[in-house]
Amino acid sequence: MALALYRKYRPKNFSDIFGQESVVEVLKNAGKLDRIGHAYLFYGPRGTGKTTIARLLAKLAVCKTRETDKKFQTKGEPCNKCDACTAIDAGRAIDVVEIDAATNTGVDEIRELKEGIRLAPSYFSRKVVILDEVHMLSKSAFNALLKTLEEPPAHVLLILATTEFDKLPATVTSRTQRYHFKKLTNAQITEKLGAIAKEEEIDADTEALELIASLSEGSLRDAESLLDQVRSVSAKVDVESVEKNLGKVGLVRVGEFSALLLREDLKGALAYIQELEELGYNTTEFTRELIHYLRRVITLAFNSDLEVEFSKEFSSKELAMLKEHSALVAKEKHLPLLKGLILAYSQMRYSPFAAIPLEVALIERFSK
Repeated sequence: MALALYRKYRPKNFSDIFGQESVVEVLKNAGKLDRIGHAYLFYGPRGTGKTTIARLLAKLAVCKTRETDKKFQTKGEPCNKCDACTAIDAGRAIDVVEIDAATNTGVDEIRELKEGIRLAPSYFSRKVVILDEVHMLSKSAFNALLKTLEEPPAHVLLILATTEFDKLPATVTSRTQRYHFKKLTNAQITEKLGAIAKEEEIDADTEALELIASLSEGSLRDAESLLDQVRSVSAKVDVESVEKNLGKVGLVRVGEFSALLLREDLKGALAYIQELEELGYNTTEFTRELIHYLRRVITLAFNSDLEVEFSKEFSSKELAMLKEHSALVAKEKHLPLLKGLILAYSQMRYSPFAAIPLEVALIERFSK
């Protein structure tokens, strides 16, 4: 069975981590100075490297080469060669436990965990527990975890990971070192996908990779999965194949449709929606992308300084299109348009006739 791209290209060293440089720097320094703490909390959007870095930190904590070779310790990296590192990579490390809190939510599971970590490690210098999606724990389970977080046994390292920081009790977060994981920019994801495509000898257009990056919403894992999906059904990864296989449209189509709206071409806009329907595109997702695009167009019209930030997200060609459209913005016309599209999108998500709320919103707006 072929290994999924996101698993095949999962980083083995901190230096391979993409887009989380500030987190990586702190953790590497902790390894260099041998000051790895007892409890960490990684939080941020899905697919940004939380679990991957948790595993790397686990390797760093128990790496036998780092423990015995002071010169190697100054690198702040696991060696990936000793018994501890290879066992963690293979998923057979007895002293490193990964628990999915989404399916182990109760107090009994946490009490069992507490009993287990009291025992000395079997093979490594430390026991490492990675609690993923920790926000899913019940209130009683959180309470059972508090004492262990505050005063764990000396041989224990606890790493909590979550996509929903706001759901964690303050009593838990205050007992950990907290690290925020950011969404990756489209440029960063496109760069990584390009490197993977080259390594895998995938015939992929840059514009197609940029489209996949935008669809991933800042999640590198999602982007790698989408690339895997498209290349499995298409010999060439181009914009057309991405649109066809993922049911989503590229920024060029969104830009074309936006131009029709900004120029108040109702007839052309309705014909465009009909074309999208006939080609089998997901109209709801198209509207979602349209809202995101028009939001950038309108904000750029009122604050030209945002061009610097948008340049990190869009190619030079796309940015030029964005600037061209922002010059067409009229506050009294296009702010109500954006509000109408948001309302239409909320209706489309639950309607069996997805295109109708969009068409009605445009007719109501432009036929006045």
